Amino acid sequence: MYQSNLISKTRKQISQTEESLNAQILIKSGYIEQVMAGVYAYLPLGYKVLKNIEQIVREELNKISAQELLLPALHPKSYWEKTGRWESLDVLYRFKSYYTSTELALGSTHEEIITPIAKNFIQSYQDLPFATYQIQTKFRDEKRAKSGILRGREFIMKDLYSFHSSTDDLDKYYELVTQAYLNIYKRLGIGDITLKTYASGGTFSKYSHEFQTISDIGEDTIFVCEKCNIAINKEIIEEQKTCPECDNSDLIQKQSIEVGNIFKLQTKYSEAFDLEFTDESGVNKPVIMGCYGIGISRLMGTLVEVFAVNESKMLWPESVGPFDIHLITLNTDSEEVVKKSEELYIMLQKEGKDVLFDNRNERPGIKFAEADLIGINKRIIISSKTIAQNGVEIDGQIIPFDKI
Repeated sequence: MYQSNLISKTRKQISQTEESLNAQILIKSGYIEQVMAGVYAYLPLGYKVLKNIEQIVREELNKISAQELLLPALHPKSYWEKTGRWESLDVLYRFKSYYTSTELALGSTHEEIITPIAKNFIQSYQDLPFATYQIQTKFRDEKRAKSGILRGREFIMKDLYSFHSSTDDLDKYYELVTQAYLNIYKRLGIGDITLKTYASGGTFSKYSHEFQTISDIGEDTIFVCEKCNIAINKEIIEEQKTCPECDNSDLIQKQSIEVGNIFKLQTKYSEAFDLEFTDESGVNKPVIMGCYGIGISRLMGTLVEVFAVNESKMLWPESVGPFDIHLITLNTDSEEVVKKSEELYIMLQKEGKDVLFDNRNERPGIKFAEADLIGINKRIIISSKTIAQNGVEIDGQIIPFDKI
């Protein structure tokens, strides 16, 4: 793509109400635009990053036999009443239809939708196990939207639900999801600083697990066992003062951003919807469930917080950047430079590279400043100087044309 054709432009100044680094950089660089507090539009550059994150998540979940679907965002009140969450879930958006006065909700999560759907396809133990997931917009009426796209009122989330005939089978799949999550974070470039974290299991089980990325701006406080490379959330540290895996008491306090969570739901939602199966003895039993979430847009914000150099410079991990290469042409008044740049652009595209080509007639300082904001991992510079040396500049070195 020619950079001159991008609908979004970089900017030097943005609203001072944006306090978070991720929002400042993403707005300045033309990735997102705030519509209102907690709600953002994803412009072409931002949308490409979201889709790249989604694809990594999708690939890892497909490896563990999860099947992708898409559930509605608009929910009937009756489903939420069955689970008792119509009144109790404080972040649930509730409203009435203008024409029918039917009471509805906007989906903040989807246990209330997937469970009755699964009821149509589960009769016996032979129909289990299976797992389904979706990547979809969620809505939560946060009291105070903050931290840019880390905590919004509308956001993009991957939610996975698994269905089992036994707790042993749930436990096995739970571990598969755990490893899939760790693979996802590794591919996103944050594997070394993202830890499986023990958290409260609520009414479901002794523990649930979060995945926390270490960051000074994080809302969460965790206590890290460096022997096991796992952590404990502050909310349970009084009842779990040593590492649950090695009993180490020398835990180190750190701040972090939650980038995923997994729960063993057991039978809470299956019992609410009478979701049962017939076991090998012909006895009806409630289906055992698990749920597993990853905030896609939250991951995007986390990557900015982790990889930003400052409010004017970003460097995306190669796996998720909006383009593979940022091709920057200097000396655009030179016919030779323009011709060689176009040839290189065409060649890179033929090789399957997704290229952002800055062919604009702008000063080098402007081009480089904007390139720093956009943050594409690989940058190729072509100019009269590099052509004189029969090559291009990559990472400060002249690379011959035939070696690119």
